[in-house]
Amino acid sequence: MQYRRLGASGLEVSVLGLGTNAFGGRADKETSIRIVHAALDAGINFIDTANIYTNTASESIIGEALEGRRHEVVLATKAGLPKREGPNWRGSSRVHLMRELEGSLKRLRTDYVDLYQIHSFDPHTPLEETLRTLDDMVRSGKVRYIGASNYAAWELMKALAVSDRLGLNRYVSIQPCYSLADRTPELELVPLCLDQGLGIIPYFPLAGGILTGKYAGGETPSGSRADKDPNFAKRLDEKRLTLGANVARLAEELGYTASALSLAWLMQRPAVSTIIVGATRVEQVQENLKSLDVTLTDETVQALDEMSQDFVYGPPFAAYRLG
Repeated sequence: MQYRRLGASGLEVSVLGLGTNAFGGRADKETSIRIVHAALDAGINFIDTANIYTNTASESIIGEALEGRRHEVVLATKAGLPKREGPNWRGSSRVHLMRELEGSLKRLRTDYVDLYQIHSFDPHTPLEETLRTLDDMVRSGKVRYIGASNYAAWELMKALAVSDRLGLNRYVSIQPCYSLADRTPELELVPLCLDQGLGIIPYFPLAGGILTGKYAGGETPSGSRADKDPNFAKRLDEKRLTLGANVARLAEELGYTASALSLAWLMQRPAVSTIIVGATRVEQVQENLKSLDVTLTDETVQALDEMSQDFVYGPPFAAYRLG
């Protein structure tokens, strides 16, 4: 396994991380626990979850899976997207974040999280309130580092400026949707992270399966994300399906799987620290690990860059925002 610093921090994370939004949903508890153990055994140390994943089941399952192995993990969770209906159950206010951190700690069966992330920018709460709350969490020892997710570049830079002005702990990472099928972070977010020393943690690195090649035949495989989630199926537009087919064709020529080639391309992008890859089966963890053995030539990188060029400027594949 390869390890990198998370941005300019001293925290080391595996270049391949484990995403867990399927735990307790598309992957049952027993399967999810096996996935966690297989990932740890392979040297993956970064596990990402959130307070809302599968109605909190993801965190609970991870807490059970890490019994006796918590010390092996860089554990990341998030809060900020709607938890339930009613006031104070969403956003980045002090009251919401403090309550959600305590709930996450109980479900994860730990007294601290390594990386606590704001799930989406909150336009209704002053950044000073959010960042002071996060700073208090770090000072309390319940949080080691803080990060953001789904922030626009200007929102992230504003947050960093507020932290600097007030002498507060800074965000060390940003979690955007980023892949061959969504290169929009390269316009502003990547240059910002390189300048300010933040690590990028891409989610949807395989565009929900499009870059695995499984949709290349025009059919929706049974049990896939598109099969289980009609809203996700709407993302399967013709241009991205064509990209998936082209990546699969190139991967076959090179003797790799489409997944491994797509992940290897993302690993070598500037500022990327670790990549969140989900799994619903242990076999998928093993498949994703093959990306570590991919050798990318300049010609291969150029070919992937060219076939995905339209997705630098197109609409994002995914973005989760508070209304």
